[in-house]
Amino acid sequence: MPGTRWKRLTRAALWGVTLLLALPAAGAAAAETQSPAPKTPAPVAIDAQVAGDQGATRLTFTLSSAVEPSVKVLEKPDRLVIDLPEVNFQMPADAGRKARGLVKSFRYGMMGPGRSRVVIDLASPALPVRVANESLMGGAANALVLDLKKAERDVFARTAAADRASSPEPTTPAPRAGADKRPVVVLDPGHGGIDTGAIGVAHTVEKDVVLAFARDLKVKLERNGRYRVVITREDDTFISLRDRVRIAQDNSASLFVSIHADTVQASPEVRGLTVYTNSDRASDAEAARLAESENKADSVAGVDAEVGAEEVAGILGDLTRRETRTYSHLFARTLVGKMTAAARLNKNPHRSAGFWVLRAPDVPSVLVELGYLSSKSDVELLTADAWRDKATESISAAITAFLAPRLAQQGAPVLP
Repeated sequence: MPGTRWKRLTRAALWGVTLLLALPAAGAAAAETQSPAPKTPAPVAIDAQVAGDQGATRLTFTLSSAVEPSVKVLEKPDRLVIDLPEVNFQMPADAGRKARGLVKSFRYGMMGPGRSRVVIDLASPALPVRVANESLMGGAANALVLDLKKAERDVFARTAAADRASSPEPTTPAPRAGADKRPVVVLDPGHGGIDTGAIGVAHTVEKDVVLAFARDLKVKLERNGRYRVVITREDDTFISLRDRVRIAQDNSASLFVSIHADTVQASPEVRGLTVYTNSDRASDAEAARLAESENKADSVAGVDAEVGAEEVAGILGDLTRRETRTYSHLFARTLVGKMTAAARLNKNPHRSAGFWVLRAPDVPSVLVELGYLSSKSDVELLTADAWRDKATESISAAITAFLAPRLAQQGAPVLP
């Protein structure tokens, strides 16, 4: 495929020219300030190409330098996961939608400090037969080549089981409070890193909207000093569902608030904020659809979603679970009441369904959908500083009202 090869080489050459042009300016700035030399920049990925058929397929990434890949196989659904050191992905927006041969689609992004990942959705079972770096343009760029070959289901399943046993997913360390006895509020901006979440009007990305909101809410909550506030992610990295739950439990959280933004492309007129609590049976079809979508977050990122499910589900008895759900519903009603004057609410603002991230049996938990990114009106609100300021003030007031009894028991004066 000379045309495809030429395209890759041209893009690599352009990257090399851009890098060379940037070096003198960077060197001059360093000499002027006499600051320490910056760390080596992460390799930049600028393109991806797929070639082949249902028997054998090649996926090639063009990068500024070589990387050390690690590949594993996952089932249900069938996926290949390529773990990499930190990579700066600057590929075309539609790169991951290039379906061909054994590759249905793929996605990429950060998984944590110094860690990136590519997740490949397979059209049918396939195994890697070659993973290699190939020099381009005399070493000015690099091609990371992944050759796939069709595999029988039983062979694929055995490989997936072996990979699962030999390479467990890293967990995210939970922040610790030490001797701090204040009530803990855990804020959980959804998605992140390789998992973008919903993408809506004007290419608004859920993971970015909810992170900005959670950061502002954290500042509001910390102002009065009554709570210790923990945020599950501070930046654009991926946190698994089980790690989000574990962070709340490890910190003995008094409240867990997961923050999201939905999308319904078929109904762009639907809009408004909704608060969800956990339940075994969904309150309605829309709640069930959303829970099913949100519960796929680990699968999207190439994480085995089944790991740890029983551990979270069976920690405490039914009495504790019922009490926790009662407090979750109480906070949801309080939050809806406080948000009435601050935000446009959905016509049914309090719903419930089986959300994985709300499963901690000992932590009152809610999931807040700030609005619909498929609604132009909601997107204008969610991306406006004035609306975010007003909405975070209202959520902060709802949290203060909910935790007032506990603060009173500790003898702390409660702010209005």
